[in-house]
Amino acid sequence: MDFKNADHAETVHRTDTGTDKHGETVAETRIHESRMEAALLEEKPFAWRKSFLKLYACIFVGYLCSATNGFDANTFGGLSAIPSFVDFFGITTSNQGLVAALYVIGNVAGSFAAGPCADQYGRKIGMAIGSTICIIGTILQAAGQNLSTLMAGRFVLGMGAVLVQTAGPSYVVEMAYPKYRGQLTGGFQACFFLGTIVSTWLEYGLNYCNTTSSFVWRIPLAVQGLPSILVLIFVWLIPESPRWYIGRDQHEKAREILVKYHGDGNADSRVVAIEMEEMIEVISISGSDQRFWDFAPLFSTRSARYRTFLVTCIAWFGQLDLPPTSYYFPLMAATAGITSVQTQLLLNALQTPIMMVAALCGLRFVEKLGRRKLLMFSSAGMSASVIVITACTANQAGKPAVGGTGVAFLYVFLVVFAFAWTPMQSLYPSEVLPFNTRAKGLAYMNFMVNCVNILNTYVPPVAITNSGWRFYILYIVWDAFGVVIIYFFFVETKGRNLEEIDQIFESDHPVKASFETKMALTKEDGTIKVIDHE
Repeated sequence: MDFKNADHAETVHRTDTGTDKHGETVAETRIHESRMEAALLEEKPFAWRKSFLKLYACIFVGYLCSATNGFDANTFGGLSAIPSFVDFFGITTSNQGLVAALYVIGNVAGSFAAGPCADQYGRKIGMAIGSTICIIGTILQAAGQNLSTLMAGRFVLGMGAVLVQTAGPSYVVEMAYPKYRGQLTGGFQACFFLGTIVSTWLEYGLNYCNTTSSFVWRIPLAVQGLPSILVLIFVWLIPESPRWYIGRDQHEKAREILVKYHGDGNADSRVVAIEMEEMIEVISISGSDQRFWDFAPLFSTRSARYRTFLVTCIAWFGQLDLPPTSYYFPLMAATAGITSVQTQLLLNALQTPIMMVAALCGLRFVEKLGRRKLLMFSSAGMSASVIVITACTANQAGKPAVGGTGVAFLYVFLVVFAFAWTPMQSLYPSEVLPFNTRAKGLAYMNFMVNCVNILNTYVPPVAITNSGWRFYILYIVWDAFGVVIIYFFFVETKGRNLEEIDQIFESDHPVKASFETKMALTKEDGTIKVIDHE
């Protein structure tokens, strides 16, 4: 039999043990073709070696960009339940939606500069510029003396946030070690909850202060700038993305970073050699990332349009799944019959640690189950949860137990959502977009996310007030529709290096191509024979 050396093994997905016609024990394994997996099997890197700990520290600086967004997401929702904040700025049901939406309007405005900034000046500079703008927005809000200043601060903060939300995940996915890319990149969005946990529990604790002083709501507004300050301090201590250096034709700088953080100092590392070879082959030094005005490559070819369609789906199905609970949890709790301000703040605070635990648990299954299965499971569970929430909201009048059940299933929804959609919102777009359009593609995704958020932030307060439980039917149908779209159009990306994913989109049938496998017969001595699998 024509067996190959085990050094050429490929991505392992399932193994069955048996014997061949000579009576020798062999293991039958279904695999994806991947040179990177062969190198990873050879080097068998230890997840907690010293070079990886340094790598994780660098990536955590990128995670702080997600925490920046997390601070805002729950800060305004909690403050809207504090009477002194509402009275000071004159916030009413007629302007609450606009005040909340100004953050995402700022996101939309900043989206046009976010991609070019990260491409032209690098991922590090993109994070630094965005963080500086966020700090300016925080100062305007925390020191605001009228509604106009508060609204201006929210708009500026939104502009800065989209810059860090574009540069941050680009940096994380491009720095991540190939074997742990799913977990490390998915962890970016999970760290969104670092900000929400601090902001919601800070608001809950300050609410017990028996005072009419404005510090009970100015402190939460000021603390929004904390992750941006930390980014500005530490971003100068981390390396630039090696892929960005390759795009600038600075191969030696890229290689030095890969050897230090991926090769554990070994200049002969096969992982590093394959990464360098594939990056040089795929990344163009004259690509659209060199032209800040050029967004055309997101739509210029069939494969580019397919990728952009997937990114658009992530934006719409990841955001238009339920009214944004971080902003309107107190309102939704009141609709369920819970009127105590302290109880509303407590419920608002509890959602964030629960969702963070769910998101971290989901990271364990990103590589085991794959991206498609996780997303379909999550969307189906979200639709089922909203059915229960809708039924309870429609029948809760005079029935506290029914209203309480509705709130409980709101938490079920949040857990199911966070388990898959939270890590996937940063991971999947970063994977399907190639380097030369990654930053612009992520900026486009942020643009789409915030277009959806403007709709989903401004409409729910009025819709829930006027139509009550009937408004939730929209989300039942939309979440179920998401399952169908994921099944027919989403490609599977697990088990491949970033540059290897590009090959999927060159196929006439990308979904089918993403599941194509071969059969590997492994003998007891470690030699492998790879054959086509029907």
